[in-house]
Amino acid sequence: MSKKNALIVILLVLFVDQITKIYIKTHFELGQEFVVFDWFKILFVENDGMAWGAKLSDFSAHISDKTAKLFLTLFRLVAVAAIGCWLHTTIKKKSAHHLICALVLIFSGALGNIIDSVFYGVVFDDSLGQKASLFSENPYGSLFYGKVVDMLHFPVFKGYLPNWMPFVGGEYFTFFNPVFNFADVAISTGVGLLLVYNHRNSSSKQNLN
Repeated sequence: MSKKNALIVILLVLFVDQITKIYIKTHFELGQEFVVFDWFKILFVENDGMAWGAKLSDFSAHISDKTAKLFLTLFRLVAVAAIGCWLHTTIKKKSAHHLICALVLIFSGALGNIIDSVFYGVVFDDSLGQKASLFSENPYGSLFYGKVVDMLHFPVFKGYLPNWMPFVGGEYFTFFNPVFNFADVAISTGVGLLLVYNHRNSSSKQNLN
């Protein structure tokens, strides 16, 4: 993949990711859902932490939510910069197509969520009990303290687990419960391609030996 094509894919992922997030923010109240199918819903939630809503402050009482959020945003910026450098190197070396595609998707997805974390706190007002306004005069946060917008929910199965199952028998269970966004889809797809690439690369080396 050429640098030009990589840039086109990155811009396309960012456009789809941000346009869907902006639409949800300005047309849904926090917690509002729209049922597309029984197994697919548009559910507006916000995530100010890591994957699955976890926070650094959950692991230590000595870290405040505000400090944890700032640290996480700065870490994401460093990680995106590192992935960007890796991507630039792989394109320059004309590495395997699978590897470049994987890094393009991971980079663009991570950058999409970074935009939320860095800027959304200063361009949107609160979504709790109302539909947010873009470029509001009363933003809900500040620079680096934005919340990531999630909306894709696939509750493929909902029901009670069989009583014979140890520890969780009889409990209500939803699969797949996490809510995510288009940037997360890009990252997950990229990671999947990266794993496939590494597996094939390892298999090729073993065959040569």
